[in-house]
This record gives sequence, structure tokens and C-alpha cells, in this order.
Amino acid sequence: MTQRVRVHCFNVSQDGIGAGEEQSLEHPFGLADPRELWAWAGATASWVNRTEPGGTRGLDDYITRDMTRKIGAEIMGRNKFGPFRGPWPNYEWQGWWGGEPPFHTPVFVLTHHVRPSLTLSDTTFHFLDTTPHEALKQAKAAADGRDVRIGGGVTTIREFLDADLIDEMHVAVAPVELGDGLRLWESPDELTDRYHLERVPSPSGVVHHFFWRR
Repeated sequence: MTQRVRVHCFNVSQDGIGAGEEQSLEHPFGLADPRELWAWAGATASWVNRTEPGGTRGLDDYITRDMTRKIGAEIMGRNKFGPFRGPWPNYEWQGWWGGEPPFHTPVFVLTHHVRPSLTLSDTTFHFLDTTPHEALKQAKAAADGRDVRIGGGVTTIREFLDADLIDEMHVAVAPVELGDGLRLWESPDELTDRYHLERVPSPSGVVHHFFWRR
């Protein structure tokens, strides 16, 4: 089985922005409204955070079902784990997800300010101050042959793209423009020198962008 490095169910606006400016505890996506970016996924029957029966079926649901399939480890940036910058004032912050994070795998958090590993239910967060190559080496070992997901945010995905470490990507482009914030791209066509790209419109209004290596 080939072990892949992939981005899946990452969301950006039509102008390529994945998070607005001024992220804070009260506003995890900064000035951007996460509902505008994530509404398509949250409406599906297979959404990982769904707590009630129901939800839509079809293309969007098919894609959200793949969010955890064959994932053995995740790599994320510090700002996906929490809103804080600089040295940790203490270790009380344990992420946005409460006592049952949706990952169910080892998670490697890239930060310049390391802290002890943290286990919540069946997810263990490891905090690394290292390069994308070294973080991926550790994540692949922990994944035990399964895929490694690069979970975001924008800065982390760009770092792994720049290091040419991503094999496949799925990015959902929402029908909204944010204007300012962290930008994944000016145009997705920027990546077509290295990746094939197929765009698949959804009835929900998002356009799913699938990238795979040439």
C-alpha cells in the first residue's frame, strides 16, 4: 500500500483565502465567517462533528466520508491548534475540540514553542519545532503505513507545497469572497506545473478542486 501525503476537505473562498485576519479565541477564523466556508461539509450526513441524525447525501457527503479514510496521522500548524502566539503562558489550552477531538490519530503540531505531548481520548498531540521534512518523517512513522493528512492552516499547507511534499489535495472553493486574510493561492492554476487539476461543481455551490501529481 502506497503511503500518501494529502490535503482533504480544506476550504477557501473564491479569492483563495482560508482564514481571515485577526484570529482570536472568539473568532477562530479571524474576520472570516467559518459558516461561509464550511456550510457544505457541515450539512452532510458524514460530517465528523455531526451530533444528530440526518444530513445530505450526494457528492459533498461522498467527499466528507473520505476525510478520515486511511488517515494514520495529521500535521497541523500552531494556529489550527489554538489562537495563541508566542510562548505558552501555561498548558491549560487543549485545542478547540474538547475532550473528544475528531482526529483519532497522532497529530503533529508545528510550533516554535514546544510543549509536552497531550492525549485526549484516542488522539495524541505532539508539538514539534522542526522542518516540514522532519515532521513528515515522524508522522509517516506514526501513521503505520496509512496516509498523512496535512490539515492546515494555510501557512502550513503552503510550507509543505513549497517543500514539494504533498501528493494529493482536495480544496473546496466556497462561493464567497473574503478580500483579506491568509491566501492559499492567487489562482489554483498556479499549481498545474506540478499537479493535474480537476474542478467539480457541487449543487451546494462549492467547487471541489482535486489535485494529484503529474
